Amino acid sequence: MDSNLQPREIPIHPSANRPHLVLGGDRELVLCAALLAAVLAFAVSTFWSFALAIVLWLAAVAVLARMGKADPMLRHVYWRHVHYAGFYPAKNGIHSEGCWNPKNWR
Repeated sequence: MDSNLQPREIPIHPSANRPHLVLGGDRELVLCAALLAAVLAFAVSTFWSFALAIVLWLAAVAVLARMGKADPMLRHVYWRHVHYAGFYPAKNGIHSEGCWNPKNWR
């Protein structure tokens, strides 16, 4: 074997690994907030409902942008936490319950 062989380098482009954010927040959550604001605005159909919908949507986008800046994958981490909450109880000590396997566990 030739000792001058260099390890193979593969370029990883940042655009392929970047999370999908809209207005700085998670795409699905921002669009869901826009949908809820639109439903509020058009269901009540008054000037004040349109104003309230815009204010609530801007507040939601600000919160989601801050959340996206802290951790773009926070929604996925939260859903995984909810999924495993019963399986991995956050308890320790001598009187804690042990883990149990769900019936659909493979």
